[in-house]
Amino acid sequence: MTASSGLKFFSTPPHQCSYLDDKTATTLFADPEAPMSVSLYHQLSHYGFRRSGNHIYKPQCFGCQACLSVRIPVARFRESRQQRRVWKNNQDIAVRIVPATYMQEHYELYAKYIKHRHADGDMYPPSVAQYVSFLFADWSDTWLYEFRQNDKLLAVAVCDALKNGLSAVYTFYDCDAEARSLGTYAVLWQINEAKRLEMDYLYLGYWVEKSKKMTYKTHFQPLEALIDQRWLPLIHDE
Repeated sequence: MTASSGLKFFSTPPHQCSYLDDKTATTLFADPEAPMSVSLYHQLSHYGFRRSGNHIYKPQCFGCQACLSVRIPVARFRESRQQRRVWKNNQDIAVRIVPATYMQEHYELYAKYIKHRHADGDMYPPSVAQYVSFLFADWSDTWLYEFRQNDKLLAVAVCDALKNGLSAVYTFYDCDAEARSLGTYAVLWQINEAKRLEMDYLYLGYWVEKSKKMTYKTHFQPLEALIDQRWLPLIHDE
């Protein structure tokens, strides 16, 4: 991390882990007062950091390394039979790229999604302030991908562009359209978008083996995980 050698980092006090009920967590943050750029963000992502709003962070917990940063090498990705069905079943959806700005229609879908899927989490209850501070940054190269069917908004994928790939920040969708498997479709679409842009990876954030919410990430193969500061194939038996 040559360009970031002077960057300071701060750890939070121990707090309840978001992924494992019986664990406490500590989060490492890059100095929020330091100037951030896409180039520095890219370097930090190579070491497992993620973005939440303007903040760059990664889990750094004493005695626990359950959180693994994972990415898909898009050129080697191979769809499963189920993923091919999901892709085929959503060919009536049109995807449009729009700037990363607040839109009321997007927020209403986000609020509905959080209330339906994450009412037991720390993102509930949703608010406009929380939505904006979570998804947008002043310095990042962020885009919103709208998924629409006959002009009806079904999903929004928030995605950051890095030098060597796309980073899937967050996706929210219409939970009433469960049969479409919109979460899976959004990942498949972003894989193809990374290929179109001639990028190498789609970064999926963290994977925790014992967290059921994270299981879907292992369905995209091959998958690489950052283990002991090396990106290695993640071999996981479900």
